[in-house]
Amino acid sequence: MSHQVSVWRAAQLLGVARGMLQQQVRDGTLVLNDGMVSTDTLQQMYPQAQLEESGLLERVTQIRDEAFGKRVRERLLPSQEVLAQRLFTQSQELADLRRHLQRYHELVIALQKTIRQQLTQPPGGTAWLELEQQVTQGLAKALATEPVGMLEVMDDMLKVMTAQVTVRPSGHEFAVEGRASLLQAGLHSGLKLNYGCGNGSCGMCKVRVISGEVAKVQHFDYALSEAEKAQGYTLMCCHTAASSTLTLEMLEATGPQDIPEQLISTQVRALSTLAPNTLLLHLQTPRTHRLRFLAGQSVRLGCSLPGQSDIHASYAVASCPCDDRNLLFFVTRDPDDDFANNLFDGHVKPGTTVSVLGPAGEFVLAEGNRPLVFAACDGGFGPIKSLIEYALSLDASPSLSLFWLATRSDGHFYSNQCRAWSEALDQFEYELVTHSDVAMGAWQIAQAMRADLFELDCDFYLAGPASFVSTLHEELHASGVPESQIFTLAL
Repeated sequence: MSHQVSVWRAAQLLGVARGMLQQQVRDGTLVLNDGMVSTDTLQQMYPQAQLEESGLLERVTQIRDEAFGKRVRERLLPSQEVLAQRLFTQSQELADLRRHLQRYHELVIALQKTIRQQLTQPPGGTAWLELEQQVTQGLAKALATEPVGMLEVMDDMLKVMTAQVTVRPSGHEFAVEGRASLLQAGLHSGLKLNYGCGNGSCGMCKVRVISGEVAKVQHFDYALSEAEKAQGYTLMCCHTAASSTLTLEMLEATGPQDIPEQLISTQVRALSTLAPNTLLLHLQTPRTHRLRFLAGQSVRLGCSLPGQSDIHASYAVASCPCDDRNLLFFVTRDPDDDFANNLFDGHVKPGTTVSVLGPAGEFVLAEGNRPLVFAACDGGFGPIKSLIEYALSLDASPSLSLFWLATRSDGHFYSNQCRAWSEALDQFEYELVTHSDVAMGAWQIAQAMRADLFELDCDFYLAGPASFVSTLHEELHASGVPESQIFTLAL
């Protein structure tokens, strides 16, 4: 029997990007019925799809191989209470189906009895015998165990292993896996959620449950009023999905203007040398105060050192908003940057207190499902990396391409990450370019884009020195790319 599933669930079942299926919907090759698609249609379009190729089997295999490991119990599997509640919901659906079949069975048996009692000697008796035989065979066929498609089996498994959450009024969807809270799962899926402390103290992540059930995963101090409880409000940071489907009502940020400025005192977690002229600065926020920001935005860092006046500098965040406690920054050597000089000289060490003020900037991912093209020069890879990780968490773009210009021999300090993305993701491609002249390097990237991408309707994100951004922007605009599809950040 064919199931109707959402595009979000279909992408999970097939192990493909949701953006790829959405592109097929726009092209008319994938037809939806009230926003849903049948598993029969998916099987016809992807006959090569096997369980072995899906993300589901990878999770199941990992569970099997590490069944007694702490990581599986605590991260991959929901809690016993949540699993029990989801299985109970599935059993209720099965019981309803059995009751329906039982009533159907009783109806057909009554029809058979009527045929035998009242029409035993009718004119043309053979026809009535054939009718009775047809009813009997039809009943047997309806009640017989039919072969079940692999996608249907996988869908039933996913309903227990992961919950599907729909957000109103936006219509966004995300999955809750393992023991993640609703807030953690939503952030990892790229949603721009409203929240503050993340531990149940402030109440900023309050949402209303429209349908489905939630389960408490941690203690919280924020007190919901009786009226809020009666209306179904709950805290996302302290609850997870207890049912396989859940619908929440909440407001989401639409852009940088909806993210308030914050001042947070953080600590240096680690300093790592990526290249002779590049350091990775890892700051960690307190558990009770995390930085809410959008991918591509920047913050202002401040630090007080013995015997020196306070030092400050602005850097783009190089990490994804989904990990709001661990903030990463690529800091390049610059004689005019006192903050960077103190990092390279070893005056800022793990444990040093650093203030974070922000976020700031409008270099963020625009709404839409167009292919994404990113171009960075040297340290401009920081905000581009944040955008790429955020785009991957959204899983909405059919493809992502990265062009990275380095003006120094050690400029591609994160090339291993680019290679890992390319090997793990079919929709990701990258090209590393080296040229000592920024403008000429930008021109080379423009030629490479023209050869590969200008026939596509893409969004372009450019970050780096002003000469890099301006040169590439002019080349793109001259080649016919609309201004509304070019986003820039000059560092």
